[in-house]
Amino acid sequence: MTNEFDLFEVREPATQTIPFVYNSPHSGRRYPLTFLGESRLEEISIRRSEDHYVDELFSAAPGFGAPLLVAHFPRAYVDVNREPYELDPRMFSDPLPPFANSNSARVAGGLGTIPRIVAENMEIYERRMPLSVAMERIESCYKPYHACLRRLIARTHAMFGFGVLIDCHSMPGNIRVAGSGLKPDFIIGDRYGTSASTELSQAALQFLEDLGFAAVRNKPYAGGFITEHYGRPARGLHALQIEVNRSIYIDETTLEKRSDFDVLAGSLAVFMEQMADFVADYAGDRALAAE
Repeated sequence: MTNEFDLFEVREPATQTIPFVYNSPHSGRRYPLTFLGESRLEEISIRRSEDHYVDELFSAAPGFGAPLLVAHFPRAYVDVNREPYELDPRMFSDPLPPFANSNSARVAGGLGTIPRIVAENMEIYERRMPLSVAMERIESCYKPYHACLRRLIARTHAMFGFGVLIDCHSMPGNIRVAGSGLKPDFIIGDRYGTSASTELSQAALQFLEDLGFAAVRNKPYAGGFITEHYGRPARGLHALQIEVNRSIYIDETTLEKRSDFDVLAGSLAVFMEQMADFVADYAGDRALAAE
């Protein structure tokens, strides 16, 4: 696979001037031909799990002085927003190693480290695969990606004394908030206050609402493995997941961008600038920076 395309890239600012790292782990859209050949799905169906063009929506990050890490491999191939070995035994012709986690809710739903399905419960594969295929993807994609993300976060923390990871995703347009019927444009996830300070989460919500969007916190998406794993507020490391409703920027049937795609990207540039200003104003506050 590594010969077919670059796995990921870091879009660096000329100089990092703000304590932010932006991450787009699910917007990869370079599909290996061998993978497509193994799949039972046609090309547009297998793309249903992508966070379509999220890397482009947040492309202004380097211009504000923050690196943007972008995966090029698709989520359907290997999902880096999982534990490294969340594996479904039903997918493989060999037994799983004892360190694999085959009991998580994500595995049960078909969305482990090596996904069994794409959105709408469409099975990806015709038959079981050798376990060695999964291990190769984890070694060649998953581990290098997380090693790069860790370096960016560690560098940011060393430079500024604290850091903020913004993990960028998209969600289906039919998502509703349970009990209210609200269809949010954005969801900010902070693992129910454990991955980032409340002040940071509330600021993100307020900025999005001021821009005219419907934004909610943690429901139904509170953040995945990346948010949970890297968010350590007590150490001055904050991680927020941001979910963008796909229906406001693409046609979910054709996956083509809507005419106002650039308008949304412009609004998100304003949001990023506001977040940077907020953190700069409160850099000495123990709510954001560990003492």
